[in-house]
Amino acid sequence: MVGVVALLNGLLLAAVNAFGVLFGPWVSPEPLGQGMVGAAMLGTTPGLFALARCRRWEEARTLMWPVVVAMTGLSVVTLLNRRSLVMVHGGGIVNFLYSPDWVLVVTALALWAVVCAVAQLWRPRTVPPDGDTERLPLPGWSKPPLAVLGSSWSGIGTGLVALPGYWGDFVPWQVNRADAQALGVWALALGVGVLGTLAEDDLRRTRPAVLAVPGVAVAAAVVLAARAEAVHWASGPALSLLIMLLGLLAAGAAGLWLGRDRKPAGKPRPAEVAQPG
Repeated sequence: MVGVVALLNGLLLAAVNAFGVLFGPWVSPEPLGQGMVGAAMLGTTPGLFALARCRRWEEARTLMWPVVVAMTGLSVVTLLNRRSLVMVHGGGIVNFLYSPDWVLVVTALALWAVVCAVAQLWRPRTVPPDGDTERLPLPGWSKPPLAVLGSSWSGIGTGLVALPGYWGDFVPWQVNRADAQALGVWALALGVGVLGTLAEDDLRRTRPAVLAVPGVAVAAAVVLAARAEAVHWASGPALSLLIMLLGLLAAGAAGLWLGRDRKPAGKPRPAEVAQPG
């Protein structure tokens, strides 16, 4: 359900705003802000659809917690900036109709995500079937870059959410409070996902999150390229954003490649298998 909503809303927001037509639930000074929010939603859909194939909570939690952060954060940010909503501020008829739908859908998905995640914490742990305990740990060389990448996204996201007036000036295009905080929510969710992957230290369990990361980088790059004239490319924040997006792309590509080619670690040797009796 979340995957379908993210696909449809993300595609709509990214595509329409990429063509320079302002479309979204709130009023913005520049289409790029809401276009990037749509790109983040659209990019995560491969990972969200992969969640449906997860058999255990351990395989889903690395992406599920970022989903909780993203949906809950977007719901709170939308309500905090309710005066900027098109249905309150005024605007075109299409935006006016889309605005209340966004509030209802995002709030409903936030509640659903929180309930699902919290419910898993109260469920007793089950012993996985034979062979399901095999792990693909992250290579040692990948951990420092992942720590830096996850901390960067988390730090910027926290700053944009908590102090949008200050940190919004570092966004390399024109944004208002609602834009800055919505972008901050997605940055924080990306940081939680990257750091969660690092903490999980298992390429098999983190596959849904690994699938989502490069999608966000590619979708964001397409929207940025389409609205290139609105970006202050000569600024430090623009260069930092490009580096961080390249980091997401590299991390996702490396994770998919390593998860496919590496042999599982920790498989018990025949002598270690318990014998009956």
